[in-house]
Amino acid sequence: MEHLIHVLQTDRSDSEIIGYALDTLYNIISNDEEEEVEENSTRQSDDLGSQFTEIFIKQQENVTLLLSLLEEFDFHVRWPGVKLLTSLLKQLGPQVQQIILVSPMGVSRLMDLLADSREVIRNDGVLLLQALTRSNGAIQKIVAFENAFERLLDIITDEGNSDGGIVVEDCLILLQNLLKNNNSNQNFFKEGSYIQRMKPWFEVGDENSGWSAQKVTNLHLMLQLVRVLVSPNNPPGATSSCQKAMFQCGLLQQLCTILMATGVPADILTETINTVSEVIRGSEVNQDYFASVNAPSHPPRPAIVVLLMSMVNERQPFVLRCAVLYCFQCFLYKNQKGQGEIVSTLLPSTIDATGNSVSAGQLLCGGLFSTDSLSNWCAAVALAHALQENPTQKEQLLRVQLATSIGNPPVSLLQQCTNILSQGDKIDRRGSKIQTRVGLLMLLCTWLSNCPIAVTHFLHNSANVPFLTGQIAENLGEEEQLVQGLCALLLGISIYFNDNSLENYRKEKLKQLIEKRIGKENFIEKLGFISKHELYSRASQKPQPNFPTPEYMIFDHEFTKLVKELEGVITKAIYKSNEEDMKEEEVKKTLEQHDSIVTHYKNMIREQDLQLEELKQQVSTLKCQNEQLQTAVTQQVSQIQQHKDQYNLLKIQLGKDNQHQGSHSDGAQMNGIQPEEVGRLREEIEELKSKQEFLQSQLAEKDSLIEELKSSQTSPETNEDSSETDAARDSKQVAQLKQELETLKSQLNLQSAEIIRLQTEKQDLLQKTEAFAKSVPVSGENETESTVKSADVDERLSALLQETKELKNEIKAVSDERTAIKEQLDSSNSTIAILQNEKNKLEEKLTDSKKEQDDLLVLLADQDQQVFSLKNKLKELGHPIEEEDELEPGDQADEEDEDEDDGEDEDHI
Repeated sequence: MEHLIHVLQTDRSDSEIIGYALDTLYNIISNDEEEEVEENSTRQSDDLGSQFTEIFIKQQENVTLLLSLLEEFDFHVRWPGVKLLTSLLKQLGPQVQQIILVSPMGVSRLMDLLADSREVIRNDGVLLLQALTRSNGAIQKIVAFENAFERLLDIITDEGNSDGGIVVEDCLILLQNLLKNNNSNQNFFKEGSYIQRMKPWFEVGDENSGWSAQKVTNLHLMLQLVRVLVSPNNPPGATSSCQKAMFQCGLLQQLCTILMATGVPADILTETINTVSEVIRGSEVNQDYFASVNAPSHPPRPAIVVLLMSMVNERQPFVLRCAVLYCFQCFLYKNQKGQGEIVSTLLPSTIDATGNSVSAGQLLCGGLFSTDSLSNWCAAVALAHALQENPTQKEQLLRVQLATSIGNPPVSLLQQCTNILSQGDKIDRRGSKIQTRVGLLMLLCTWLSNCPIAVTHFLHNSANVPFLTGQIAENLGEEEQLVQGLCALLLGISIYFNDNSLENYRKEKLKQLIEKRIGKENFIEKLGFISKHELYSRASQKPQPNFPTPEYMIFDHEFTKLVKELEGVITKAIYKSNEEDMKEEEVKKTLEQHDSIVTHYKNMIREQDLQLEELKQQVSTLKCQNEQLQTAVTQQVSQIQQHKDQYNLLKIQLGKDNQHQGSHSDGAQMNGIQPEEVGRLREEIEELKSKQEFLQSQLAEKDSLIEELKSSQTSPETNEDSSETDAARDSKQVAQLKQELETLKSQLNLQSAEIIRLQTEKQDLLQKTEAFAKSVPVSGENETESTVKSADVDERLSALLQETKELKNEIKAVSDERTAIKEQLDSSNSTIAILQNEKNKLEEKLTDSKKEQDDLLVLLADQDQQVFSLKNKLKELGHPIEEEDELEPGDQADEEDEDEDDGEDEDHI
């Protein structure tokens, strides 16, 4: 071996001798040719191969040398190098993996094998990466980030997807190595949109032909790869994102198509059902879609009904029935809507409406009461999953009535289950009796837990409690111990969730019955039989019901969670005294009252928060409107300034014309202004002044309103009514302010129209001025009249400017007023926060006062006990004692002093 390694080191230029050396090392280390030899010689060769591998990798440089040789493109070097490295990984995988991991660019060099154009090297490279990535998370991450997913999916597509050969199988195994139990790679696979590329894998036709052994193997691995991405063992967030992606890209729809197709092999159908189960588990969107899937039958039936028909059919294969049960459980997992739909199919109104069509509820009832014990167990577990964490459906199921023989009244489903339990000894078949009774007991325990109404219905039947106590008290064999434990659990649930509504079956009476008939220690021992059963731990490991044979089908995964939750609390409840139960009930009532008070305050605070948000939105709206008004005013001021400038230019032009021209003809029409127009303008100015006075009166009303707001906020009340009244008043006032703001806005619009009208008049003046410039010159007398009229125009302009200025000041005052209102709203928010803190402090003081009161009661009880004992001592000493119902505080002190004196005399004696 040393000489061969020396050849690899020194003869790199001779590819032929390098190839021979690699082949020789491969033949020394590999055991492929020893497979047909006898077992002993095979073991010896395994030992020899491991020894030679250990010698080779003892010097890490040898593995690094081998990695560098794989960079050679020559087929006679690269192919034997790939086979040799694969054999090293098979012999001593973890050691070789560690050497490759620390080798510079070790994994990256091997990734180039997937891009080799020669299929032999590419296919053997896939096998090499399989061995390299097995059980090594660090290498799996490096391979994934070296673009392995893209290359492997390309190979699978080129080979024909599920119709491909063994190369597809090898690629799928490598993908499983990269994704299984590796959350980082799973997230990278999802983020890289590779889930969408899996959809073409499941485009399977409806034909009965074409299912070769290799295709079945490939499709089986593809389904397993989907399950790796949505496994219940993955983090919930990662699983839900993969489920969402599978629905969006149509992968779930494709799987449901295979589920309802004909001619699909049984093992593929079973694995498809398991895959669909985990794709929809806990995903509301996927569960809703699955509920809408119909089988291609006439008339079409829901897929759930078709699957349940297979589950309760004892002719179907056992693994298929287990898969259907798992699918039904996953459909109902955290799906209260689906649970309600299943339970509703059992109610009388729904049964009447559906007519002759078979519903899911009818199938479950049929399986629950059939002669096949496996159907009994599956139907009981499926019905229990329809009640998981759903008290509403537990109460609804109490309404279910079952028809009996002609002439007898109908029996409730709860009563029928207990009847079957009590008649369990009449079942002849050994084993099936246990399976049926276990299934019914699991259903009843799930039904009664966290549902006091169901407990009351169960206890209302006077035969149930004696039956349970009789079962628990008997000394039975090991096979019956599990039934005894479940009966103890059911009786414990009837005690723990009992609301004491039935006088004969109150908590204390049931505990007294257990103590007399069974014994508390014996009861707890029987209760412990459940968790100690050998099949309990197996069922608690994973949600999927995976049993080798029907005899192992005893426990359900969700039921093991329920046992773990209730075993401890039932044990405590059995050992509690009646006084402790009463105290606990009082504490529960107090907590419920406290919770109701807290909930009330929370709702009140939530409503106040909503009101404050509305007020804030209104304030922001008012602010925006204010800004818009300010912008409009600014524009109007600029327009007025432009008008003023134009009037000044007009005056200058008129003055020049009067100096150079003089005319006597059209003096009365200077600038086109008549005395009537001057009077009309004065009237308009008076109207604007009246509008201004009206605006000032409105501002005064707003000032008074703000003062009222301030006074109402300076004296806030802590109770709930005042808070609601203040909030309502604030909202009303804000509404008034908003209405007044709309009035101001409309008035501003009117004034804008007035300015536009004045602008039009100015244009008319300009036109008349131009006409005047072309007319006959005026005389000196008319010059004086024109000067007077120009002065009138100036006065009019100055009045308009003054009014505009006053309007701008009013707008500014309104803006300041809005700012003040906003500050008042902020102070209201702080006041409400202070009131909330005071409420919390009052609640804490109330809790402390309750604790102090309890301590005082305890001290008073101790004092009464001491007084009583002292009185007894005085009676024994012959001292006369006066019996009084009530003692004054002074008398009590005197009596205590006398007791102390008597005690001292007694010590002296």
